[in-house]
Amino acid sequence: MGAVPSDAELHALAVRLGDALHARHHRLATAESCTGGWVAKVLTDIPGSSGWFERGFVTYSNEAKEDMLGVPVEIIERHGAVSEETVRAMAEGALANSRADHAVAISGIAGPGGAVPGKPVGTVCFAWAGGGRPTAVRTEHFDGGREAVRRQAVAAAMAGVLSRLAGASPT
Repeated sequence: MGAVPSDAELHALAVRLGDALHARHHRLATAESCTGGWVAKVLTDIPGSSGWFERGFVTYSNEAKEDMLGVPVEIIERHGAVSEETVRAMAEGALANSRADHAVAISGIAGPGGAVPGKPVGTVCFAWAGGGRPTAVRTEHFDGGREAVRRQAVAAAMAGVLSRLAGASPT
């Protein structure tokens, strides 16, 4: 993704995403862990977003992922909360537990602690579900401190939905 996006850049990306969803009469749901609802916040900063933003799930704990999104405990136990398997289940759970046409899920290690072997600080997993297409997943490794990692994750999540709406794969 490159440089850490500014508030203005996140807003511009959110406007583009909202316009794309609105043009297709589609709605989006979010399932966020390490970003703590930041994607939903950026999207709902836009007047009229209720026409295309359906709902957001902030599922920071493993229990919330299980309870609110139906992520099987076995997936989290086997692969960890920060894994492509978990975000796939999160995105599909957000879709199943909403009236949205598309869902994006994010789980990562924003730091400064939390790193585990094979998953350093800055590891963020994404999944995009819906639109009549198979769920897509991707893992990124972002540089910087906690806020920098989270800002990059917010931008990557929205850019992935835009790519998917345009017919491309976000992976």
